[in-house]
Amino acid sequence: MMKGIGASPGIAIGKALVVEENEIVIEKRAVTDVEAEVKKLNDAVEVSKEELTAVKEKVAKEVGEEESEIFGAHLLVLEDPEFIGEAENKIKNEAVNAEYALNEVKDMFVAIFEGMDNAYMKERAADVKDVTGRVLRHILGIKVIDLSSLKDEVVLVAHDLTPSDTATMDKSKVLGFLTDIGGRTSHTAIMSRTLEIAAIVGLSDATKTIKDNDMVIFDGDTGEVFVNPEQSLIDEYTEKKRLFEEEKKELELLKGKKSVTTDGKHVELAGNIGTPNDIEGLIKNDAEGVGLYRTEFLYMNSDKFPEEDTQYEAYKAVLEGMEGKPVVIRTLDIGGDKKLSYFEMEKEMNPFLGYRAIRLCLDKTEIFKTQLRALYRASVHGKLRIMFPMISSLEELLKAKEICNEVKKELSNEGIEYSKDVEIGMMIEVPSAAVISDILAKHVDFFSIGTNDLIQYTCAVDRMNQKISYLYNQFNPAVLRLINLVIKNAHAEGKWVGMCGESAGDQKMIPILLGFGLDEFSMSPISILRARKLVTSVSEADMKALANEVLSLSTAEEIEEYMEKFISNR
Repeated sequence: MMKGIGASPGIAIGKALVVEENEIVIEKRAVTDVEAEVKKLNDAVEVSKEELTAVKEKVAKEVGEEESEIFGAHLLVLEDPEFIGEAENKIKNEAVNAEYALNEVKDMFVAIFEGMDNAYMKERAADVKDVTGRVLRHILGIKVIDLSSLKDEVVLVAHDLTPSDTATMDKSKVLGFLTDIGGRTSHTAIMSRTLEIAAIVGLSDATKTIKDNDMVIFDGDTGEVFVNPEQSLIDEYTEKKRLFEEEKKELELLKGKKSVTTDGKHVELAGNIGTPNDIEGLIKNDAEGVGLYRTEFLYMNSDKFPEEDTQYEAYKAVLEGMEGKPVVIRTLDIGGDKKLSYFEMEKEMNPFLGYRAIRLCLDKTEIFKTQLRALYRASVHGKLRIMFPMISSLEELLKAKEICNEVKKELSNEGIEYSKDVEIGMMIEVPSAAVISDILAKHVDFFSIGTNDLIQYTCAVDRMNQKISYLYNQFNPAVLRLINLVIKNAHAEGKWVGMCGESAGDQKMIPILLGFGLDEFSMSPISILRARKLVTSVSEADMKALANEVLSLSTAEEIEEYMEKFISNR
């Protein structure tokens, strides 16, 4: 048995498909039949074009036109007569092998693009590298797994899965993910929950241990993986899978119900999204709102800063899609591990503590104002709540609000309508903000606690570092005390508090958070109905007593054991 981090619930039983990161080794060879090498090159280019066209169409249909343009850029590289023509000439003039010629031309083009001052042209270098890799793999006969057109149902096993992998894969054929790296807050984990696909991350050596076509069973809740198990174990997990599917059907009966405890406390169960297309998952799972719309994906999936009208259409789509339910939209949160290809940021020793999120927006106010104008214009189409990320001081909050007021004044002067009822809030993800939450609460309509970063900053733990992942723990007493403090301080000022970090959807955390008095829980869509089942089965009074008991415990281990016992005894 292997043990990893359960990232997305569900039982997966099926044959493994190992997605390997094969290193491409290029050697220079003299050839006698240059026409055969030219044909080898052109055949590989044609196969790559067919693949990219299919992927582009699929992404446009399932994700969105804008997201598909990255593959359009790759096609343009292959259709550029100068690029492929230069490789053909090299084969003919120097009598060298196709892969060597193509790689030399690629290096030349990359050097040209990377040497330009224009950020957009620099990004073309990445396209050239990416698409050349695809063609080279075809020339060399290296296995190219096209995740967009899988023939059989498989359990994907990879070192990690990129955003491109998850965006293009045929979800109907993927039974689950297993990855060597990652934690509960990694991209792969978050995407697996959004796609409602069972997943385990942080297995360290899954790609070395598991081979193609091995029979694999895993439980996305417990993190347990079995390779080539006995028939008796297959039978046992087939029954577990049946029970899991049965529970999912039972959860369907909770759709349309209020999220109210047995003694009448109502909480809002909302969902986290990254694009307007994610609304479908929220509606399917009966979310009571959007607790976090991560707008950075709008910027990351573009080759330039998105214009005001582009942003307006995206925000309008989400607000209209939620049909009057509240929508919390977070302003631009880039930096740390989230980069923009067209915006160069200086290298930093500690990028997670550096020039990012609200700090960048308050410096580049034109970028910030463009987003705020789009947000306020879209506010007439639904119930908008605007939220600022990574506020660490009152000064930052007041400056951000001042810019909001400037934008509203500009819109009024231009005769452009906007809602006068937009709530302004901020994320609590920096310990300094939690400590002065009594001061900050006087200047906002709400707080939303971002536990993913609050845990890593409070515990001084890089959440992507496998070696110290054991220290990244939501049950750390310091983290829980800060959360409790924030909620108390906000309520003292009559303000509501939400949570949009991964802890909000965790079955072992929900009872504690109910006891603390959390008003809104925002989570991956897949977790909403399970959370409602739990909320509607307990009383607020009992959860307050439970929370007080938890706060008296000394270690994360004690608290987690206490909560495991509580959940298993239900």
